[in-house]
Amino acid sequence: MKVGVVTFPGSLDDVDARRAVTIGGNEAVALWHGDDDLRGVDAVVLPGGFSYGDYLRCGAISRFSPVMASVVEAAGKGMPVLGICNGFQILCESHLLPGALIRNDHRKFVCRDQRLRIERTDTAWTSAYAPGAEVTIVLKNGEGGFVADESTLDRLEGEGRVVARYLDDNPNGSLRDIAGISNERGNVVGLMPHPEHAVEDLTGPGTDGLGFFTSLVEKAFA
Repeated sequence: MKVGVVTFPGSLDDVDARRAVTIGGNEAVALWHGDDDLRGVDAVVLPGGFSYGDYLRCGAISRFSPVMASVVEAAGKGMPVLGICNGFQILCESHLLPGALIRNDHRKFVCRDQRLRIERTDTAWTSAYAPGAEVTIVLKNGEGGFVADESTLDRLEGEGRVVARYLDDNPNGSLRDIAGISNERGNVVGLMPHPEHAVEDLTGPGTDGLGFFTSLVEKAFA
């Protein structure tokens, strides 16, 4: 599959994401935030970083980039879209996913290897994992606390849309230890930790993040 990785002003994990896409067996295509042409890709990754310097709110300016109009339209038609860290924030700002990401409850930037449990495995991005799989991937954020009102949280839980949950301890105050969620269809996933930094044994905490990129081969969404 051809997987587009968007570069926004301030993106810093776009190159890592493209490498992870390639290691996962797909073709990585560089996309530019100011271009509304998705170049015929089959899926899109919104990478981590500090798009537009995180002015206003994280992702609040990026959601108005020309590329995002095309991403929102394509996602509505079933195209797989993965938002990692800042990309997760952009998905929430674009209303492709509910809730919001706010400043960590301890008011400090956190960077560490983080254990997660994969809770939804029928999405375009997690089908390579076994239900309940426990993985360790990199976490690095200053505004990673996922919040939503109680009715939204109950709906996410009831519909099985919590994709990943923090284990051991909560690194940023995310409600109900939520590390990632999906839309109803399962083609759009937002994840605060960084699976693209855990795809090779040589660097990072092993290869536990690779499944997010091989899942596109495992499961196709029309």
